[in-house]
Amino acid sequence: MTTETIDHATLEHLAGAGAIRGASVVGQPGGWGVVFQYGTTERALAVKRGQVRIFKKFDTLAIYLKQIGIDTFKTDTKQFDPTVTHIRRADTSQRMRKAHEAAAHDAWFRTQVEHGLQEAQDPNTPWVSNASVKAMSAKRRAAWSKKARVAVA
Repeated sequence: MTTETIDHATLEHLAGAGAIRGASVVGQPGGWGVVFQYGTTERALAVKRGQVRIFKKFDTLAIYLKQIGIDTFKTDTKQFDPTVTHIRRADTSQRMRKAHEAAAHDAWFRTQVEHGLQEAQDPNTPWVSNASVKAMSAKRRAAWSKKARVAVA
């Protein structure tokens, strides 16, 4: 099946304009993909993330094609394998890892915020005035500037 894809919105516009020359339903392990021919190009229907969309049921695919105005299509069953019952997405492990990382970061962040709020409400917390912070920062900048001038000379 072709690797270039077309999304549903673009397909609807092309079908509405009568630009679709044909459709080929291609059997895949565990389902059915569809490739559309228009102009001199052919592209597979994609899901939102750009991966080829696989329909588990042929009936669902036929209804989808009928709804966008395609009544006639070719069928290729060479690659179809009805024994495959679950289609694994290639990015599942990456998505799960990112979800776990996000949850861990969220827990860490919430802990940091809670700690900061407790510290701010503690009457024993030492507070530093804005003027003293500015003075300390000015001293540091002067020291860094002096160090940079010495390094250049």
